[in-house]
Amino acid sequence: MTAQSNIYASVAGYVGRPDEKGSVGVFRRGGADDKWNHVLTHLESHTVLVHPVDPALVLAGTVDGVWRSTDRGTTFRPTRFPDEGKQIWSFLVDSRDAKRIYAGASPLDVYQSEDWGESWRRLTNPGIKDRATAPFPVRVMRMAQHPARPDEIYAALEVNGVMRTTDSGESWEDCSADLIRLSELPHLKSKIISDTFAEGMLDGHAIAISATDPDAVVLACRMGLFRSADHGRTWQDMEMKKFSPVTYGRDVKVAPQDPKTIYCALSVAAASKNGGVYRSQDAGKTWKRFDKVEVHGTIMSVGLHASDPDQVYIGARYQGEIFGSQDGGESWTAMPLPGPVKDVYCVACG
Repeated sequence: MTAQSNIYASVAGYVGRPDEKGSVGVFRRGGADDKWNHVLTHLESHTVLVHPVDPALVLAGTVDGVWRSTDRGTTFRPTRFPDEGKQIWSFLVDSRDAKRIYAGASPLDVYQSEDWGESWRRLTNPGIKDRATAPFPVRVMRMAQHPARPDEIYAALEVNGVMRTTDSGESWEDCSADLIRLSELPHLKSKIISDTFAEGMLDGHAIAISATDPDAVVLACRMGLFRSADHGRTWQDMEMKKFSPVTYGRDVKVAPQDPKTIYCALSVAAASKNGGVYRSQDAGKTWKRFDKVEVHGTIMSVGLHASDPDQVYIGARYQGEIFGSQDGGESWTAMPLPGPVKDVYCVACG
């Protein structure tokens, strides 16, 4: 196991519980101790990235742009970010150039840094039509880069489906028409916060591509996991109900060390008291329950180490619940954040 890995958790506002009190921001736990430190205290954070090449570099996506640490999360400072009050929900490090990083925002925009996240420019607005009227602007929840065609990037949108670029984010196309078609099936209709029963299929949370099957894009959304093998023109239900009693998809990630291994976080709903992490070792054909814990909230994030496959961490929404395994899932340790905290959105390590 890689020594001295840090664990990070992003914490932001409650869902449906605005009057409850609790801390927000970024928490860090050092590999050599068992104590969480509140390292970014004054801004809500929805995502945190440990750079896969340089773990001393940590980026926090906040409700006011990108904040950056160059000392393994000990201190954070604001970056040179062009827009005030922009929420950052996702990061992607370009596979060709470790200095180039993308950030996905709400309201819908994508930003790019060419200097390790120190400064940012806003790319041309994607111009994707809103498919649903929701109580919050569209969020770029996750991005995935094609392993062989790095100019090709897919993004999962909440609540607006999927978009795709073939020119490194300079222009985007909508990949949601077939998701809307699938939403006409009775078991894939879902309307909670918007004006359309396509809402559940458009409620994109994460997206991933495996080098084992590079033309297959896997989307995690409210209605489960869905796969496209034709650049997002059509989507197929991966039928996670065959493997799991709960199918609300919040996260999906390919193991950095083995492209055949994929993890997904499944729960009951956005606000639930149950969930599990499932693992596929055949690039998504079959899945088995991976974790050995009982969570008390929706599992929001699976954190994977860039070089150590034995380290896997889980962040569940409520009560600051974080669990970790450092032996490939054989045993698990509860490592809750010091409370009270608001909701966990992301967990990362490195």
